[in-house]
Amino acid sequence: MSTRFIDIAGARLQPDSSGALYWPAEATLILADLHLEKASSHARRGIFLPPYDSRATLARLARLCERFQPKRVVALGDSFHDRDGPARLAPQDRAVIESLAARHGMVWIAGNHDGVSPALLGGIVTEELRVGPLLFRHLPSRGAPQGEIAGHLHPCASVRVKGRHFRRRCFVGDGTRLILPAFGAFTGGLDLFDEAFEGLFAKTITAFLLGEDAVYAFPERHLARGCV
Repeated sequence: MSTRFIDIAGARLQPDSSGALYWPAEATLILADLHLEKASSHARRGIFLPPYDSRATLARLARLCERFQPKRVVALGDSFHDRDGPARLAPQDRAVIESLAARHGMVWIAGNHDGVSPALLGGIVTEELRVGPLLFRHLPSRGAPQGEIAGHLHPCASVRVKGRHFRRRCFVGDGTRLILPAFGAFTGGLDLFDEAFEGLFAKTITAFLLGEDAVYAFPERHLARGCV
């Protein structure tokens, strides 16, 4: 069944099939792990990928900003694939980011890949951000306070529906905290049954799988092991 809202620590959040999250009460758009300039990062090591990841990711972000008109955009870290990523941006891609930062109050959460490097592009950079009942940070932590919204792990989940197997990126939460899927064009996913998720949730989880045009909620008992 498709879902329109996810309630976390008293905040009603609107998941989008793009992998972004919108908080209507605060006019805030939230997304995680853009990993901009991933292709150029790999190219420096002799691994060549189509060099269009940043443009594709930023085009999706621009469409979301046009749709939601947020007063604040929170990027939950690893917005770039490495600390030198901002310097490798094509001029037109840099212009898109600078425009979005100026119009929508960009907040860059420092990630383990990019640190504070996005500060070069406008907006503010911080290790974490508290807004009302929610705490935005990059790395989810065991024993974290209620209301944590994090990224980093790129969650995905597998389900079987009417005999068919589906594997999708997903939001995952237990009503007190939420981990977002990766937003970037070249980002993969980590299965929810991977040991990296162990101990992060005190309650039974729900996975919110990304469909083409909607988000679908699946309780933990309906999840299959293995994002393959």
